[in-house]
Amino acid sequence: MRSIMIVAAILAVLGTAMAQLADRMTDARAETTAAQRAKSMNAFASMQSDVPQAGTRNLVIPRDRRGHFQTDGRIDGQRIGFMVDTGASVIALNETSAARIGVRPSRSDYNAMVSTANGTIKAARTRLAMVDVGGLIVRDVDAMVLPDEALSENLLGLSFLSKLKRFEFANGKMILEQ
Repeated sequence: MRSIMIVAAILAVLGTAMAQLADRMTDARAETTAAQRAKSMNAFASMQSDVPQAGTRNLVIPRDRRGHFQTDGRIDGQRIGFMVDTGASVIALNETSAARIGVRPSRSDYNAMVSTANGTIKAARTRLAMVDVGGLIVRDVDAMVLPDEALSENLLGLSFLSKLKRFEFANGKMILEQ
């Protein structure tokens, strides 16, 4: 059931992103010449391919045996395992992982209510100076720390993913591009 919800979330995000891209392209085409239109279409086609553009960095994450996309990253130099979760608004860390990178919220910091697959739980807001996933580096990233019993796996959410050039699900793989 969880795999179906993850795939549905991925498809919803991709559908929204493609609709926004189509809207932008439609507006741009109305104002361009035929030559500019052809250039826009070539740019769109190359953006959709799995082949990295010059100056871009890609990370391809295969689906694991459970159907999830697991990857390792680094937060402030410390290795952290993540499950890519396009349904998570921010990076979500369990207390054990957060403590390993030096983030130890006090009990009074747990003042944000978040909805998870396991229900509503209190979490502590934090900001991460740098998150590196496969060489894709994003700075100043919002995150939440959740109690260990509420979060077994750290989640790589939209606070990281939305700062990339693109992310997509294709051919059974998650593709992140910066």
